Amino acid sequence: MNLKEIYFKLLLQIGFHQNDIQVHWLTLQKAYSQKNRYYHNLMHLENMILSFNKYHSEIQSPNETLYAIFYHDIVYNAKKTDNELKSAEFALSILPKEITINRTLVFDMIVATKQHEHNKDEDTNWLIDFDLEILAKDWEDYQNYYEQIRKEYKIYPDFLYKPGRKKALQHFLESTNLFQTETYRMLYETKARENIQKEIAQL
Repeated sequence: MNLKEIYFKLLLQIGFHQNDIQVHWLTLQKAYSQKNRYYHNLMHLENMILSFNKYHSEIQSPNETLYAIFYHDIVYNAKKTDNELKSAEFALSILPKEITINRTLVFDMIVATKQHEHNKDEDTNWLIDFDLEILAKDWEDYQNYYEQIRKEYKIYPDFLYKPGRKKALQHFLESTNLFQTETYRMLYETKARENIQKEIAQL
């Protein structure tokens, strides 16, 4: 299934009216297709959903997790620091009252993608790891990722961007673990740290 089909199936499953789903899809598609989105776009969602499908059996609340994936970057402005909070608020604002999805879990999941820190809820840890899996890709893919991030922050000159980016990367390295699930730590931790150190050296 493609992204739209997955979205429609999910929203139908959790109780959205079919007539409303097309409207919500167009809103989501428009948001993630904005011209300033070089990385945080529909391709990012597709990659996260590939990971979600791969580890689906590990997820206790699949509907909430998948819904959070779709909406975790619905609001994205490089000038703002509250994108995750605004995204979480938006995700909840369109939920019909009769839907029984766990709203608190969805909200907390999306907000957790700001700090990427270990969470008491294991599904949230999976979501965070899906979001950061790009850090452990082959160097060419990783290089493409950080170049896309730079384009998203093109409003900032190098003398502002580079120290900020370096600080964020150093914060990752100083964390006890980059990834929050045992599976991702075992598979990807070493590679991700190598990539981050290599990018820092080039800043």
